[in-house]
Amino acid sequence: MFSIDHIGIAVKSLAAAKGVYEKLGLNLSSEEVVDAEQVRVVMVPLGEGRLELLEPTSENSVIAKFIAKRGEGLHHVSLRVPDLAAAVERLKQDGVRLVSEGIKVGAGGHRYVFVHPSSAGGVLLELVEAS
Repeated sequence: MFSIDHIGIAVKSLAAAKGVYEKLGLNLSSEEVVDAEQVRVVMVPLGEGRLELLEPTSENSVIAKFIAKRGEGLHHVSLRVPDLAAAVERLKQDGVRLVSEGIKVGAGGHRYVFVHPSSAGGVLLELVEAS
């Protein structure tokens, strides 16, 4: 079954961004660094979904470039899919543009792939394999 896994939010500072969620009394995950993506991540659980706060660890990271171009804010929407490999293959066969051809491993060890905004109504769409 498909569902929203998380909403990714690009931030300049996790310390600053976490404040509002902590003041609301929400429990945040500990910070995790994803070296391959050059980001530091904190998850904010909300019901069955989460917010993913993304702070760049390098000026060359995708998140740093996003913030420089568009400012802080919504970066992507992530959908949980039952079979990621099958979903990726189906999208490729239908000519959907992916950001990268291969499935990657990210924060928390989850497997993911991004669908390019040009194929998803202007939204960067992440597909995450359901665990």
